[in-house]
Amino acid sequence: MPTATSAARSALDVVDGEVRELIRRRGLDPFTDPAPVRVLVRDVVADYSERSLTSALPPIGDPESVVRDVLDRVAGFGPLQRHLDDPEVEEIWVNEPGRVFVARRGRSELTTTILGAGELADLVERMLRSSGRRIDMSQPFVDAMLPDGSRLHVVIPDITRRHMAVNIRKFVLRAHGLDELVATGTLTLQAARFLEAAVGAGLNVLVSGGTQAGKTTLLNCLCAAIPARERVITCEEVFELRVPLPDVVSMQTRQPNLEGAGEIPLRRLVKEALRMRPSRIVVGEVRQEECLDLAHYGLTHTGCGYLPSMQRRP
Repeated sequence: MPTATSAARSALDVVDGEVRELIRRRGLDPFTDPAPVRVLVRDVVADYSERSLTSALPPIGDPESVVRDVLDRVAGFGPLQRHLDDPEVEEIWVNEPGRVFVARRGRSELTTTILGAGELADLVERMLRSSGRRIDMSQPFVDAMLPDGSRLHVVIPDITRRHMAVNIRKFVLRAHGLDELVATGTLTLQAARFLEAAVGAGLNVLVSGGTQAGKTTLLNCLCAAIPARERVITCEEVFELRVPLPDVVSMQTRQPNLEGAGEIPLRRLVKEALRMRPSRIVVGEVRQEECLDLAHYGLTHTGCGYLPSMQRRP
């Protein structure tokens, strides 16, 4: 005799199948047009609930829970969506389908989330769909941005031993200016005024630190201190910076295509930015040869692995 849990799962699978079939028939895209899909899911759940009262269909249980789970499946990122929706979760990483971790307030914890066979690969493919980036044997690493601004990094076997490794760093910008960092106790008032004066004077500023130390947040706050009349060009591997100024051009790197051509590395972006009449150049994640160009144009390379930087035009 089926248990309540297996019956609920069976009901969820039936509703999921009906929703997917209707989405296919109506030509809906859950990611670009989610509103009709949400209405559709609620209608299917309501209809299923009525039918289950007078048929052998397994009971649906909590309708709202089913609606949420189906939406996570068809319009979200499956079992990982609940962690993406949790405002306390800062980062999610998957070492293997049965070991999903999250970080809250800088502390990591193993979750109860377990992904099915092949489900993780399907989720990664879905995550990459909107980014225009790919991952395969010739390109075993990928760095991309999810629609909500979260940053995705994936490594596949045989670079990893057995399972693909997935990291999702959520874009949680809790401060938009230096004064907000002072209010949260991150900076002293004196340090904020010094940094504000340094940015206003056009000095080169280098931001470095460990993972989740707040480098991107600080860099965004420094960008907010740039005078509004100046033209800013940003160069990044993946779009993360939010510069609240009227004259901004943002550029990101590009992977090579299937033939191995068309790659645009960060160093190329830095060179092109110099031809775009910048007042400021903001460079994120300096890791490779682009540090030579920054050193040549007046920014000293310190040897750290992650060097978001802000450079005034020489």
